[in-house]
Amino acid sequence: MDSFIIRGPCRLEGKVKISGAKNAMLPLMAATILTGGRCVLDNVPDLRDTRTMMKVLEMLGIPAGLEDGVLSIDATEVTSFEAPYDLVRTMRASIYVLGPLLARFGRARVSMPGGCAWGPRPVDLHFKGMMALGAEMKIDHGYIDARADRRRGGEVILAVPSVGATVNILLAASLADGETVIENAAREPEISALAGALRCAGVEIEGDGTSTIRVQGRKSIEPFSHTVIPDRIEAGTYAAAARITGGDGTIENCRPAHMHAVIDKLEACGAEVSVTENTMRIVGTGKISSVDIETGYYPSFPTDMQAQMMAVLCIADGASAIVEHVYPDRFTHVPELRRFGARVTLDGSVAVVSGVPRLEGAPVMATDIRASSALLLAGLVADGETKVLRIYHIERGYEDIENKFRALGAEIERVAG
Repeated sequence: MDSFIIRGPCRLEGKVKISGAKNAMLPLMAATILTGGRCVLDNVPDLRDTRTMMKVLEMLGIPAGLEDGVLSIDATEVTSFEAPYDLVRTMRASIYVLGPLLARFGRARVSMPGGCAWGPRPVDLHFKGMMALGAEMKIDHGYIDARADRRRGGEVILAVPSVGATVNILLAASLADGETVIENAAREPEISALAGALRCAGVEIEGDGTSTIRVQGRKSIEPFSHTVIPDRIEAGTYAAAARITGGDGTIENCRPAHMHAVIDKLEACGAEVSVTENTMRIVGTGKISSVDIETGYYPSFPTDMQAQMMAVLCIADGASAIVEHVYPDRFTHVPELRRFGARVTLDGSVAVVSGVPRLEGAPVMATDIRASSALLLAGLVADGETKVLRIYHIERGYEDIENKFRALGAEIERVAG
């Protein structure tokens, strides 16, 4: 099992190009099931999650090929309605095939999802959404079993603005009879990216980017081509890396308009941030200031940036409070950051980070995608050698991360075993 060795401290400087967004790409891959034809996506990152979703599609009888960032998917024939446990357990987003299979064929059998190791994330919102569109739902031996002789539009009011549930309902509604209204819908840019692709395929959608989305279902939709938006979480991670190392980094192929909450916190902790439509420069000179952070649903501060910003605040001047509102137990990175000498205390969904003058390199273990990147950031500024184990978590969400960091001046290498 590969690991990363990082020798610090270092100061990052230079340019880095952001890849396509994993959280936008996976719903788009699932959306191709609706079309019954060949779809093409470009700016696709070559990630473990990309390859997993390709395998899920191939298990359904849908061939998919990725070359030089271009992903071709031919959904003309579907030979199975079942997404098996062996694949779905490794990536929660596999559940996205539920909505389009149900919409196109009136039948879907999808293993209960797995993925990151922290905390339960129930599927009840997906259930309620599919049932509102006429499906009969049950759990059968660890599988979600869905049937619908007739898919009809309906009103779905989400208890929380879940991205996953919004995706599945949006996909299922595209081939339902009549209008579907999703209230308290997720507002993330990745939802608007999916809605844009579906509009290109002929679906009438209004309100994406707001809390109320309206979908006029069609009897069929056309194959589509689409460019995946840049990954705002990857961009935020490299921005945090520039801040923690006191560096000067220019982030290319990003969308600062999707990152206001992250930019605000970077500036609050002392970074100088300048943006254009597609670039962002972060200069991190001077002592890092302490800052309080509360995660929330978009456009609030993203839970997917919580761990990275905690790493930054580990060497800030003073104490910072981080309140995790989205996933209250998303703190598996805390024990690992303490191995660097960080001072972090937990009380339920609140972490208090008391900055220390320096971190020390240590062997640490990645537990999920974003926790992994937080450990890399800590390793960049820690004195001596850091070894990050289980980097397959990192590879689920970051494309070519070691070479991108190396190009910025980091001393990082991959080692086998």
